[in-house]
Amino acid sequence: MKTFLVGGAVRDKLLGYPSSEKDWVVVGATPKIMEAQGFVPVGKDFPVFLHPQTREEYALARTERKTGHGYAGFTFYCAEDITLEDDLRRRDLTINAIAEDAQGNIIDPYNGRRDLEQKILRHVSPAFAEDPVRILRIARFAARYHHLGFRIAEETLALMRSMVVSGEADHLVAERVWKETQRALGETSADVFIRVLRDCGALARILPELDRLFEMPVQDAHQPAADLGSLALLSLQQASQLSPDPLIRFATLLHALNDGLPPHLDNNTSAIHALCERIAAPKEYRELAVLVAEFHVHCHCAQTLEPEMVLTLLLRTDAFRRPQRFENFLLCCESIARSHDRALAHYLPADFLREALQACLAIDLKAIAAQGLTGKAFGDELDQQRLTHIQQLRKPETH
Repeated sequence: MKTFLVGGAVRDKLLGYPSSEKDWVVVGATPKIMEAQGFVPVGKDFPVFLHPQTREEYALARTERKTGHGYAGFTFYCAEDITLEDDLRRRDLTINAIAEDAQGNIIDPYNGRRDLEQKILRHVSPAFAEDPVRILRIARFAARYHHLGFRIAEETLALMRSMVVSGEADHLVAERVWKETQRALGETSADVFIRVLRDCGALARILPELDRLFEMPVQDAHQPAADLGSLALLSLQQASQLSPDPLIRFATLLHALNDGLPPHLDNNTSAIHALCERIAAPKEYRELAVLVAEFHVHCHCAQTLEPEMVLTLLLRTDAFRRPQRFENFLLCCESIARSHDRALAHYLPADFLREALQACLAIDLKAIAAQGLTGKAFGDELDQQRLTHIQQLRKPETH
């Protein structure tokens, strides 16, 4: 029985890149042997165990055989005669097929170290094409290491395209699409994830609403991009600079789905709902994306809005009860504004709306109640006082 550190931990150690994940492969063991040593079985599809002290994952070396479509269409074979090289061969990229033994020696049967040095993302074997999730993973790795100069090998990109053409990508399940998308949105160059999916044709299958934006020209010649898709990616880049949160980046990216609608369909967020439903995006992601799509234009011109519209904006974004989501909304709007104006020094509308919210929150509710007002009368008086406070914030030059 021998244990090897594999995958991301070895890859990032050789790169000098921060990594928190540790995956281990055990060669020459059986489930009975693992359990006898105190390892706790947790794998549903194949033998994976938690270390009794560190709780890190240890998987028995295995091979796999394609038996159906998609991520789950495999049977696995685990036995004491499976070698480390056998196990590494089934991995996606050469840079993920490197192992380290207990003495710190590197085992690299598929030249992953060479590809690390040359900054290439290359598949290990033709078996790559059997799992459509690998399309998403490669796009995610491209987003993670883009700033280091990594690129996808031409033969790997060609294989990804063939997987889309053959229909293998159509068997991706929503949960896996969301998991990889969420992780990719947290990477350094999140926009590269979308670019790679579009380059191999997978974006049209997975996120068709986004893909269509690249065919929609921007009418304003002063905009920094020629089509709505490219403009959306510029806003994602700005969001990535302002926040590491995938939630902020996701909502910012999707705002363009509303911008691509004909004028008579303004604020129709059906495309966002359809996309979120297809990839099983969590409720908070969907809610923020819808708010940003509906109200980012209002936010940009908040200082010139009538007090009634400012109050409507605060109410519709639920700023009084959910201040953190309101801050997220403002951050998304700032990202969009910066994608249109790279020289923007400070996003003043956010300051104005924060002031308006604080002014409204400072209203003495007990004083209103002391007037004997209840129900609708109480609400009407509160709104009237809110409007008065907002009006007082208006600068003379904005009248």
